[in-house]
Amino acid sequence: MPRFERIEYKPIPVRDLLVEMKNLSELMIDLAYSAALFNDKELAEDVLVLERHIDDLAYLLEMEIMIAARGDPKDAEDLIGVSTVAAATDKISDAAADIAAIVTRDIGVHPIVGSIFEKVEERLMKATVKEDSVISGKQVGSLDLAARMGIDIIAIRRNKDWIINPKASEQLLPEDILITRGAPLGTKEFKDLAEGRLKQMEE
Repeated sequence: MPRFERIEYKPIPVRDLLVEMKNLSELMIDLAYSAALFNDKELAEDVLVLERHIDDLAYLLEMEIMIAARGDPKDAEDLIGVSTVAAATDKISDAAADIAAIVTRDIGVHPIVGSIFEKVEERLMKATVKEDSVISGKQVGSLDLAARMGIDIIAIRRNKDWIINPKASEQLLPEDILITRGAPLGTKEFKDLAEGRLKQMEE
């Protein structure tokens, strides 16, 4: 029997919950396809973690909707659209988790599909910032990654929180988990920088 965890109510605006669910579900799709195509179990596991997080957000959103309606039929009717969007977003996250399961359950994709996507111009890469990394403590914008390496940081996982499309002023901290997207060589070089194997950025 599955173990259910108690979700503590937090007063979070409905709009904020919807935006976070949307952003995370979009990230999940990217991560899930990359995990399946490149047989990356770490990315696949991240997708499953995100799915559970979106389930929690959906539960909190339903509580907010119930509180907002307060037994008023007109308010309830106005909030149906919000509930519908949230349910659709939740389904997207479930679909992404199904894709990730191809990797976690060792189902795999056909070799022809893998060989085709080996030629794609953009890849997703996961990297953990080490304390002795040259990028530790730097702001995202100061690294000028798009011009130097042809990549972007599309998400940062810091402890249990996710920062989607981080601002240029966002500072990278030790143990941050970064999701980058871009040219294969650029993503590999950046991973080496983040994890301390490469000690300086090429000019």
